[in-house]
Amino acid sequence: MKAPYFVEILARNGDVLHRHKVAQLPIRIGRSYDNEVILDDAHSAASHAVVEADEHNQVVLRDLGSKNGTVYKGRRQSSITLDGNTVVRLGHTRLRVRPYDFPVAPEIADTTMHGWEGATPATIGLVLIAVFSCLETWLSDVEPFALIRYLLVLASSLAAGLLWAGVWALANRLFGSHARMGRHLFILGSALATVGLWRAGSSVLAYAWSAESLTRYGNLVTLAIACGMVFFHLLTIKPHHPRRFLITATVMLLAGSGLMVMANLQSTGRAADELYMSVLLPPEVRHSEDHSVDQFMTNAGKLKAAVDDARTQTVKNGAADTEDDDDDGTTD
Repeated sequence: MKAPYFVEILARNGDVLHRHKVAQLPIRIGRSYDNEVILDDAHSAASHAVVEADEHNQVVLRDLGSKNGTVYKGRRQSSITLDGNTVVRLGHTRLRVRPYDFPVAPEIADTTMHGWEGATPATIGLVLIAVFSCLETWLSDVEPFALIRYLLVLASSLAAGLLWAGVWALANRLFGSHARMGRHLFILGSALATVGLWRAGSSVLAYAWSAESLTRYGNLVTLAIACGMVFFHLLTIKPHHPRRFLITATVMLLAGSGLMVMANLQSTGRAADELYMSVLLPPEVRHSEDHSVDQFMTNAGKLKAAVDDARTQTVKNGAADTEDDDDDGTTD
C-alpha cells in the first residue's frame, strides 16, 4: 500500500459516506481535532486508533486503548493488518483504508434503469391506479351514477397509492441512495392493472368454459401478483440481489397462501374462496355444453336424498344421546 492514502467512512450497507485523503503515515483517527481523520462519533475515543507501517512494511491499524475498542469481523482486536478491503469498526463508525493505486473494479452493466425514472413512470403509474379504482367501482356499482362517489374513490386511491410508493421511496433513499418515487408508482400501478386484467379474464374464462377453479382460487393468483410487486419494489432498491428477493417473495407467497387456505377451511370447510361461481355474463359468452332440465332435476334429486340421509342420521344420533342421558339419570 503506497501513499497517499484514503480513509473511507462506510454505511452499514457498505456504501461510502466520506473519503479523507492523507498524504502519509501515520494516520491518527479519533474525535479530537489533532487527528488526521476526525470521527463524529460519541462512541469513539479522542485518540482511538492509528494507521502505521509495521516492521514488515505492512500497513496496520492499531487500537490506542479505547474504551469501545476496534472491532474486526465481530471481535475486538488490538492490531489489524489492512489490505484495502479490510473493514473495521471504531465505536459505531465503519471504515477502511486504501492506497491511491488500489485497483478499481471494472465497469458493470447499468442495472439501475436511470432512463425509466421521474415524471414519465410516475404519471403512468398514477393513471393506472386511477383507471383500476374507477373501473372496480363501476363494475361493482349497483346504485345510480353519482359523480361525487367516483371522485371520492379516485382521491382515496391516489392518496393510498402515493403513500404506498412514498414508503418504498423512503426505503430506497435510505438503503439505495435514490428515492425513485416514479418507478415505485409505476410498479404499484402495473400490479393493480395486472390484478384487474386477471379478475376480468378469469371471470370470462370461468363462465365461458365452466372453469370454476379460476374464480374459486383466484385470490391465490392475486396474492402472487402482490408478492411479485413487492419483489420489484425490493429489486429497485437493491438491483444486485435478485435471488435473495425472489426467495423472500416466494416465502411470502407460500405463507400467505397457506394462511388463506386455512382461513377458508375454518370459515366454510372448503379450501376454495367461494362455494360456487358467482360470475354471471351474457349467454353469448357461454361455450360449455348446456345441461338438460332432466339432468338438473336428477342431480337435484341426488342432492336432496343425500341431505335427507344426513338429516336422518343427525336425528338418530341426537335421540341416542338423549337415551344415554336418561339411562345415566336413572342409574344415579
